[in-house]
Amino acid sequence: MAEVDCEQVLVEIYTYLDGELTSEVREAIHVHLDGCSHCLEIYEFEAELRQVIAQRCRDAVPPDLRSRIAQAIGLEVAPDDPAPGTGALF
Repeated sequence: MAEVDCEQVLVEIYTYLDGELTSEVREAIHVHLDGCSHCLEIYEFEAELRQVIAQRCRDAVPPDLRSRIAQAIGLEVAPDDPAPGTGALF
């Protein structure tokens, strides 16, 4: 894939953001983004949206739910286990 157009870039934008493309396709999209302000704007919006979601959408799992899940899969959970997001399983 030597050259891509806007439609192809927009179809692949999520796989590009996920890093799930071959190096050849990734490079072609990168070149296109360097020269197309419209697609670059969409890419930047999607990348920023993902960051905001990743940073702000972190609901804590209630302790009783953590315990029930741990029991269901055969784990023991101590009351002082680390909170979610700090290396704990739940």
